[in-house]
Amino acid sequence: MHFSHRVDVSRPNAISLAELQARRDGVTLTKLNDSNPTRHGLAPAGVPGVYEANPRGQSAARRALAEFLSSGGVDGDADAPSAIDADGVDPDHLYLLSSTSEAYSWLMKLLCDPGDAVLAPKPGYPLIESIARLENVEAVEYSQIYDGSWMIDIAEIEGLLDESEADATAPNIRALVLINPNNPTGSYVKPDERRRLVELCARRDVAIIADEVFYDYALEPFDGNARLAGERGVLTFALDGFSKMLAAPHAKVGWIRVSGPDADVAEAMARLDVIADDFLPMSDIIADRVPELLGDAVSQTNRVRARTRANLATLHAMLETDDLGVVSVLRAEGGWNVLLRFPSSVDESELVLSLIRDQHATAQPGFFFDMTVNGYLAVSLLPEPQVFEAGIRAVLSAVRQMVLG
Repeated sequence: MHFSHRVDVSRPNAISLAELQARRDGVTLTKLNDSNPTRHGLAPAGVPGVYEANPRGQSAARRALAEFLSSGGVDGDADAPSAIDADGVDPDHLYLLSSTSEAYSWLMKLLCDPGDAVLAPKPGYPLIESIARLENVEAVEYSQIYDGSWMIDIAEIEGLLDESEADATAPNIRALVLINPNNPTGSYVKPDERRRLVELCARRDVAIIADEVFYDYALEPFDGNARLAGERGVLTFALDGFSKMLAAPHAKVGWIRVSGPDADVAEAMARLDVIADDFLPMSDIIADRVPELLGDAVSQTNRVRARTRANLATLHAMLETDDLGVVSVLRAEGGWNVLLRFPSSVDESELVLSLIRDQHATAQPGFFFDMTVNGYLAVSLLPEPQVFEAGIRAVLSAVRQMVLG
C-alpha cells in the first residue's frame, strides 16, 4: 500500500527508544521537560482532570465507542458479516476527531502526495471534491447508474485504475471513496459490488474510504447490505459520527475505524498517529460526553427513522394521486434525502427559481450533485410532516405550471 511522503515516520532516536524501554520495564521517569500543566495541579476548575494527549482521542471515549459498535450499534446486532466483527471493535483502531470532513482531510494527507487522486462517486455530494482541492489532490469521478435502482459502474472504476497505471501523465489513484448509502441517491453498496471492489482495490493497492454516516437510516433497501467498517480484505477507513447518528450536526464528533490486512493497518496507523498528533486530539471537554451521547443514539436514530419513513410514505401517496402524473421518486434505499424526477423539458434552475418566486420555497436541483441529465430535484425527508407535505405540493404545482403553461 502506498502512503504519502508528506508524513514523516522516521525511526525513533536513541532517547525515545530508551524512554520506551524504561516504560516496558516498569520504570517511571521523572520528566524534567513535562510542560503539561494538568499534571502539576494547574488545571482550571471548569476543566478538571489530566490531559492525556493521546493522538487517537481520549482512551475512555474510544473504549465506550468500541463497546457501542461491538454490541451492534444502533440496531443492536452486528451490521457486518460475523467474520469481520467476531472479536468486536478494537478501540485502538478508532480515531476520534471533530467531523468526517476532517477525517477526509487526514486520510488524503495519509494516502496521497500532491497531485495524486481519489475516486469519488457521481452523482454525489460535492464535499469530497472541495476537500481534495484543499489538499492538492484530484477527485476523479466514477459513475453510478440508475435502472430501477442505483448500481456502481465497476467497469469504469477498473478502466480508471488501468489508465492511472498505464499513463504516466494521469494522476496516481490512491483511494476509492464509497458512500454507503450515497447522498443524494440513497443507494447502499450491494454485496456483489462490495466483493468485486474489495478484490479490485486489493490487487491495485488502493485503499477504501467508506463514508457510512447515513448507514442506519434504511428506507427501501435490498437484502444483504452491510457496513464496510471492519472489512479485512483491503485497507479500509470507515467514517461515521454524531452529526447523523444523533441528528445533531452541531455535535462535532466523528471517527475513523481502520481495518484490513495486518501489515497495512499497522503501517497506516503509525502514519495516521503522526497526523493526529500534529493536529492534536479531540478536546476532553467533548470527549467526556461521548459515553453519555452514545446513550441517546438509539432513541435519536429511531426518531429520525420514523420521520423519514413517514414522509417517504406521504410522498409516494401524493405522487400516486397526482392527476398530472409526471413527477416520480427514484428508489431511495437509505439516507435522509430523495431524488424527484420530472420531465426533462422543465429546466431545473427555472423550476427552483419559480419555487422561490411563487411558492416561497426552495430545493436543490440535480446539477448540484452532478446528475448527468436535467430533470431532478433533491428534497429532504426531515421536515415536520405538514411542512414536508406543503413543500411537495409546491413542487407539484410548480411543475404543473411549467408543463401546462
